[in-house]
Amino acid sequence: MSTLMIVLAVLCGYFLLLFAAARRAGARAGDDANDVFFRAARRAPWLMVAFGMIGASLSGVSLISVPGWVASTGMSYLQMCLGFIVGYFIVAFVLLPVYYRLRLTSIYGYLGQRFGWQTHRTGALFFLLSKLTGAAARLYVVCVVIDSFVGQPCGLPFPVVVLAVLLMIWLYTRQSGIAAIVRTDALQTLCLLLALAGIIVAVVLKLGMSLPQAWEAVVHHPMARVFVWDASSPQFFWRQFLSGIFIVIVMTGLDQDMMQKNLTCATLHDAQKDMCLYGMAFLPVNALFLALGILLHLFCASQQIAVPERGDDLLPTLVATGSLGSLVIVPFILGIVSAAFSSADSAIASLTTSLCVDIFRRPDDVRLRRRLHIAVVLTFVLAIMVFRMLRGGNTIDVIYTMAGYTYGPLLGLFAFGLLSRRPVADRFTPVVCLLSPILCALMDHYAPIWWGYHFGYELLMLNGMLTMAGLFLLHPKAT
Repeated sequence: MSTLMIVLAVLCGYFLLLFAAARRAGARAGDDANDVFFRAARRAPWLMVAFGMIGASLSGVSLISVPGWVASTGMSYLQMCLGFIVGYFIVAFVLLPVYYRLRLTSIYGYLGQRFGWQTHRTGALFFLLSKLTGAAARLYVVCVVIDSFVGQPCGLPFPVVVLAVLLMIWLYTRQSGIAAIVRTDALQTLCLLLALAGIIVAVVLKLGMSLPQAWEAVVHHPMARVFVWDASSPQFFWRQFLSGIFIVIVMTGLDQDMMQKNLTCATLHDAQKDMCLYGMAFLPVNALFLALGILLHLFCASQQIAVPERGDDLLPTLVATGSLGSLVIVPFILGIVSAAFSSADSAIASLTTSLCVDIFRRPDDVRLRRRLHIAVVLTFVLAIMVFRMLRGGNTIDVIYTMAGYTYGPLLGLFAFGLLSRRPVADRFTPVVCLLSPILCALMDHYAPIWWGYHFGYELLMLNGMLTMAGLFLLHPKAT
């Protein structure tokens, strides 16, 4: 069987599984259609939510970018993953109680209650920008792979491939939304983890090693360095660890996409168990991705294969050229597709939710929700095409860098609201939230020139602090 036929068979079979899982999540008699779409009628099992969120957070980028990252940063990414764990516990025991107490559908409703309508809308708009750019970047990587295996052999233009991928996502989420996604995400996480295990086993066999021998080879490899104590390095432990904490707070705790899944649990206690379990799983899973990267470099060295210049191209190139054998194609395609769909479907649902609830303020309008759902899918197509024109560097690094600019104002807004009772002049908060990222960009550009300092992901914290400082100056009496 040709590679094209194998890939098509995997895609068709996988889509049928997703569609079947989504059908089981249909609304029950008497259920409100939008409540099912937005919150799964608050009936989702917490263990299923936790398991599904692993795949949603990792995305296809992790399978492609994280293994390719070891050449430049070793396994120092695990320092950030350690910070992630702390961040997940903060989200579970600081933010989730607020969201459940207020019974929110969109978490940005908190900003409206705390500050006013302008701040509410500003927070939602920053989320829309953040999620659209981040999710488009993740999905772009997978679309490129599908294009190389299916689109190009069939003579299909890249935009057609992108549209086909998003059409499949729309089909299984259009009726039940987040209720369907909770089920399909669990299925997709299982497929992703099985695919990761399959690829690792295939590479180990190609190296002629046993699993214990492969473990020893990874542990003693120069790229296996985890901790960096050079304070001038962007990978310095405390910079990475603290960045990891705040990245989780903003990209999970202040992100409607991730919180919308947690808000499907029946009780706060269930949601907290879900968040803690999911947070603890993130470290070992990413360690496996990084270990895979080292094994791939060992394989290239043993076969005298030139390592691609871009880390994102390492695994796809070895699979596409047949260097790892034909059997690895199935777990590779299954892994990236399951991870991509898991992150993209919930992103589309959360964007639709935020538009209905936060921007148009019509949470009960089923017709509007359906139209906006289609509009979001089409917007994703355009965003992916823009990312294709502007792409560069390691994709996961680009995603975290963009998060520093787009999520920073959200961090400042929520932190100021939760840590103080000071009122602000609501009408001026959009100005503060726009100025903060601009000032961060200027400091990022001039800091190496003026002070010899290169910002890393801690730019997110600076952005949040600038937003908080601006809000502090916006006391109603002063304006």
